[in-house]
Amino acid sequence: MGVDYYKILKVDKNATDDELKKAYRKLAMKWHPDKNPNSKTEAEAKFKEISEAYERNSLRELSLVRGYQRVIPRRWQSSYDQYGEEGLKGQVPPPNAGGPDGTTFFRTGDGPNVFRFSPRNANDIFAEFFGHSSPFGGMGNGNGTRGGSKFSSSIFGDDIFSSFGGDSRHMSSGPRKAPPIERLLPCSLEELYKGSKKKMKISREIADASGKTLPIQEILTIDIKPGWKKGTKITFPDKGNEEPNVIPSDLVFVIDEKPHSVFTRDGNDLVVTQKISLAEALTGYTVHLTTLDGRNLSIPTNSVIHPGYEEVVRGEGMPISKEPSKKGDMRIKFKIKFPTKLTAEQRSGVKKLLPP
Repeated sequence: MGVDYYKILKVDKNATDDELKKAYRKLAMKWHPDKNPNSKTEAEAKFKEISEAYERNSLRELSLVRGYQRVIPRRWQSSYDQYGEEGLKGQVPPPNAGGPDGTTFFRTGDGPNVFRFSPRNANDIFAEFFGHSSPFGGMGNGNGTRGGSKFSSSIFGDDIFSSFGGDSRHMSSGPRKAPPIERLLPCSLEELYKGSKKKMKISREIADASGKTLPIQEILTIDIKPGWKKGTKITFPDKGNEEPNVIPSDLVFVIDEKPHSVFTRDGNDLVVTQKISLAEALTGYTVHLTTLDGRNLSIPTNSVIHPGYEEVVRGEGMPISKEPSKKGDMRIKFKIKFPTKLTAEQRSGVKKLLPP
């Protein structure tokens, strides 16, 4: 079958567009020539291979929600799956067959599955993701000087850096990543205890083939794990509005905890306060509670309950998100209601019962 572009990106054949992007980002950063000064030749070859694999796979994705096919007609889409690398290559392309983003993807010959593919420059693809071709500060340090690499014409070209000695602060304009959009996601203590799924409807602008924008709505599913804490962030990459020369924002949901009528949370512990009388504090008290997952607990307290006393029930706190089989503790605090006055008879009785 020749080169397996799925295997190069370490994805399966059903990978989504987001999964392809994530795989490319990870591998491109790992194998960028500037990050591998001691094995530059190998890194350059690997970097090109990764970029070509991403380009060939991503071009097969159909942008159905935008109402058009990005590059290839549906009837040609299975070429790579059937014939591998050779299925994308042909001999003489017909005129005016370039793709809308400058990539050439031609049908040639009489067969329905014969193509010629001419990939874009690896650094152009990298720049679309990261805003520029060389994010590792290779200029002037002996690892990435001008003319010292096969990639010098694009990584270190004057279109990337100005004449100020290659200072990255003087980069020319290129695709930039829009700042993330953060939204609070209120969750009840029960949802954070048991875990839950939330569906969020978002509205955003996307661009069609001509560059025009149109509004769409999407439903995002957030899988809340047991034990997640306030401040936990869930990121949906590139879900902001699309606009020219800008990589869409990431949409970030931040967990917020709703107040609970019985429990408060302290790390992985659950804290509850019980109001009791002085007589109950001195003679013993049984706490009755309903847990966040609906169980009924009875916790007898046989010790004398003094101000500041806590009864600790091990393993009845919040799940620990990194170790779901373990839980924190439940801490029961007591608020003792003292009488505001006593009769002479009561005073005498207390003195007899509680000698100094």
